[in-house]
Amino acid sequence: AQLAAAAPAPKAPPAASPLPAATVSIAAGRPTIASADGAFTATLHGVMQLDTAHYFQDKGLPAVIGNGRDLNSGSNFRRARLGVDGRFFKSFDYSILLDFGGNGTDGPGMLQELFVQYNYAPFKVRAGAFAPNVGLNDAGSTNGSLFPERPAIAEMVRGLAAADRRYALQVQTAGENWLLSAAATGGKSGDAQTFDEQQAYVGRAAFAPVKSKDWLLHLGVNGGYIATPAQTAVGGGYPLTLTERPELRVDGTQLVSTGALDARNLRHLGAELAVQHKSLLIQSEVFDVAVERRNAAAGVSDPKFGGWYVEGGLVLTGESRRYNAATFAFDAPAIAHPFDPKAGQWGAWELAARYSVLDLNHHETALLAADRVRGGEQTIWSAGVNWFPNSVTKFSLDYLDVDIDRLDPAGGVLPLSQGYQAVNLRSQFAF
Repeated sequence: AQLAAAAPAPKAPPAASPLPAATVSIAAGRPTIASADGAFTATLHGVMQLDTAHYFQDKGLPAVIGNGRDLNSGSNFRRARLGVDGRFFKSFDYSILLDFGGNGTDGPGMLQELFVQYNYAPFKVRAGAFAPNVGLNDAGSTNGSLFPERPAIAEMVRGLAAADRRYALQVQTAGENWLLSAAATGGKSGDAQTFDEQQAYVGRAAFAPVKSKDWLLHLGVNGGYIATPAQTAVGGGYPLTLTERPELRVDGTQLVSTGALDARNLRHLGAELAVQHKSLLIQSEVFDVAVERRNAAAGVSDPKFGGWYVEGGLVLTGESRRYNAATFAFDAPAIAHPFDPKAGQWGAWELAARYSVLDLNHHETALLAADRVRGGEQTIWSAGVNWFPNSVTKFSLDYLDVDIDRLDPAGGVLPLSQGYQAVNLRSQFAF
C-alpha cells in the first residue's frame, strides 16, 4: 500500500511586533510622558508664586482694629505647587496637585486638587476635590491672571460653596460659543468638621455671541445655593461667616467680616460681562448674596450683601489674552517674542487696572443690635504692570489703594475704618 504523504508541519505564528516605546516631550516647560497610542499620559506641573509687599499705613490707629493696625510687610510663597495630571484609557482625565504656599505664611503641603473626570463629548463628569466652575474670574487660571489676587467679591463668593479643595461632583457641557456647568458640593479637603458637612449647589452658564479675530464678547450668569450650612454643635449651630482679605495675602488679616451668622441657607447670584478688542480686555462681574437666618427674633431681618468689580488690561506688545474654550475665561497672552536680548526680543508687557467693591453691611445703623451686620465696606483701586518674558515666567508689580469703612460690630464708638496703600512684587514660574 502506498503511504500517505506526511502533513506539512504547522507554521509558527509571526512574532508580535514590539510596541513603540513611550514618548517623552516638553511643551511650554511641561514634561509629558505618553503611551505610544496616546491612551495614557502624565504631565508634571510646578508653580512658584513669591510675593514681596510693603504696606503704607497711618500710625496710631485705634486698638479696636486689632492686628489690622500693623499689616505685615514682607514675603511669602502665595503658591508653591507640585502635581501631575493626564489621561488614562483615552476617556478619563485625572489631576493630583499639592500646594505648600499660603496666606501670610508658608505651610505644610496640602492637597489642593485630586479628581477623576470622564469625558463623553460634549459632556465632562468630574468627581473629587477641586474648584467647581462658578464665575468668570473664578474660572481663570491664577497663573495668568491680571492681578496677583482675584477681586475680593469674586474670591469671597467662590469660597462660599466652591473654590479649591472642595469635594464636588460636577457635570459640564460646552459648544463652540456656550458653556453650561452644574455641581453638587460639600466640605473642603483638609478642613476639620466635627458634625455634618455643608451641602450646596453651584452652576454657571456662559455665552460668547461674538468670537472673531479682533473682537470677543462674553456674557454669563452664575449662582450658588447652600442648602445646609456646616453643623458645628450638637443639636444645631449652623454659622456662616462672609469675609475676605484685601486682594493681597502677604498678610492674611481679614479687615471686613460679617461675623458668624446662624443661617438656614444662603444663595448667591452673579452676572458676567467681558469685551475684548485685540490687545485690550475689559471684564466685570456683579454679585448679590442673601442669607436666611435661622430662628430669627422679632424685628431681625434676613441680610443681603454684595459687590462688584471692573478690571482691564492692555498688552503693550500687541498680543491678546487667550480665551480658554474649556473654561470660558481669559488666560495669559501667547508670547509672540520670548525674552532674548541678543535678538532684541523682550517678551510681552501689559498694563492692568481694577476697581472693586465688597459690601458686607446690613442695616448697620439699626437701633436693634441683633438686626444689624457691621461687616464693613471695602473698596480697592489697583494698578499694575505685568511682564511675561516667556510662557513659563511672569513678574507683576502692583499698587493698591485700600479703603475700609466699618463701624464697630460690638457697638463701640470708635470705627474699625482705615485707608492704606500697598505695593507688591510677584515673581512667578509656572509649567
